Amino acid sequence: MLTETKAVVVSCDMVTAFGAGTDALWNGIRSGATAISKIDRFNTKAFQSDHAAVINGLKYLKKDSLVMQMFRLLFKDNSASIPEDAKLILATTKGEIDLLEKKFLTDRGEASDSNPHKLLKKISALAGVKDRGMIISAACASSSTALARAASMIRSGHGDCVLVTACDSVTEFVYAGFSSLMALEKSAARPFDKKRSGLSLGEAAAYALLMSDARAKREKRNIIGEIAGWGMSDDANHMTGPSRTSDGLIMAVNKALRSAGADEGGISFISAHGTGTVYNDAMEMRAFHFVFKNKLPVYSVKGAIGHTLGAAGLVETITALRALKEKVIPPTVNLKAADDDAHGWVSNKQRALANKKMALITNAGFSGINTALVVR
Repeated sequence: MLTETKAVVVSCDMVTAFGAGTDALWNGIRSGATAISKIDRFNTKAFQSDHAAVINGLKYLKKDSLVMQMFRLLFKDNSASIPEDAKLILATTKGEIDLLEKKFLTDRGEASDSNPHKLLKKISALAGVKDRGMIISAACASSSTALARAASMIRSGHGDCVLVTACDSVTEFVYAGFSSLMALEKSAARPFDKKRSGLSLGEAAAYALLMSDARAKREKRNIIGEIAGWGMSDDANHMTGPSRTSDGLIMAVNKALRSAGADEGGISFISAHGTGTVYNDAMEMRAFHFVFKNKLPVYSVKGAIGHTLGAAGLVETITALRALKEKVIPPTVNLKAADDDAHGWVSNKQRALANKKMALITNAGFSGINTALVVR
């Protein structure tokens, strides 16, 4: 009997509004702090909010885009560990959109500079890989979709090493779009709170290097965890609003559990999309109530670092793997009073994890896309 190939994470890192590195995010969230604050990157007078989670030190509308500045920080010390034969995936919603803004706002550069394929080439060069790569842009489920794609490639034998990268930034264009949808919280997002009223935008870049377990062992790599299962669906319900029935997310979660060879009793905790909007959080809790017979610990990182859009799924997967390793479930930052349907599931305190099992990560995006990942 052949042993099924496993897709394992052997290296990962990120830069968020808490700073460079996974430690910065982990320590920030565990302390209950939020990186969401007033911003001065652009004029917010016409917008619904003046708060976001931005990375200190980035320069707006300059030579390098915001995301390239993030990737330079990210790969400064990490590129040496990435094999040049790795397949490359870039997950993003808007990529270097600030280069397009620069052209229209200051008449510098060219509009075509913001073409995401140009960003893909830059990342390939920074990371030192030869692959031309592919781009996955699936709204706010982009990087969880990319992780599922990478794991599927490895499990099916279409590659034994895949580099998944993800990014998005807080720019005037992006901010204006969410403000026009009346989707922004005035100060800091409060996922699953009774008085939640919107999301806070954030920015991040992250990467994860996935290998087959055979190659990882052959190269004596440190195995951080496994992308054990995945599922995707689309509600086909509304361009921006989630399904009121949660059918799509329920389908994605059940697919992920089957893909991982697990049942609902094997999940230790859930890292939810948890944007802080009224409808997203309700949709997720409805799905969790349907799939799981007993209440599980649920948390969202978005009250701490905002919604990092296309990078969210990757940042949250890395964090969930860290939680499994440390046997600590992070708090939901900014939660004051849990909504009735989230009571007993979410907490603003960190919780001890009794044993290492598996974690579920859920994400949802515009057009009704839903993703679910199971990691162990």
